[in-house]
Amino acid sequence: MKKRKVNNLLALAVLSYLTQRPMHPYELSRSLRDNGDDRSIKFTHASLYMVVGQLARAGFVTEHETTREGGRPERTVYALTDAGREELHDWMRELVGEPSHEYPQFVAALSLIAALPPQEVLDLLDHRLARLAEQRAEIRELVDRAVAGGVHPLFLVEEEYRLALLDAEAEFVRDFVRRITDPEAGWGPLWATFHDRTGDLEERQNS
Repeated sequence: MKKRKVNNLLALAVLSYLTQRPMHPYELSRSLRDNGDDRSIKFTHASLYMVVGQLARAGFVTEHETTREGGRPERTVYALTDAGREELHDWMRELVGEPSHEYPQFVAALSLIAALPPQEVLDLLDHRLARLAEQRAEIRELVDRAVAGGVHPLFLVEEEYRLALLDAEAEFVRDFVRRITDPEAGWGPLWATFHDRTGDLEERQNS
């Protein structure tokens, strides 16, 4: 991945929204939240202002005008520069076209899963499957409601991706459970010996 002057997804979102029109940071924050981008990109008002400042120093955005309404503090409106537009397009091409190595917490937990006894893992995986189903239902409802309200599916494609990831994870978890509990070739008995919990696992398999 290319080393960038400002390298966080909030900066990418700011560049993208400024293609629409010049905005001040408060308006950017409101637009990000109104469009649900805070589901994909975590930010605070402070971090947003910091990122806008970084983009300005890098030459990707520039001060467009400063306004004041009544007794409120001045608000600086920022506009996208040609360099910022080029950076946005280059960055997007990289993110869409090049897979990157990420570090999800569940993957880290799986790499250390033998630290827990298999019976406890099975109970936790059952709980995870239930939570995945809840999350899927919430996202499906969000997508269906937005489409019914006139939002084009193109602007919800990240939610469809989340649904696909949830489906893939749920299938993986179900397969993992099968691998642990299979009565003939399951990993459970050997795993349980590490924790002296063989009896617990047999009780689950016979239930």
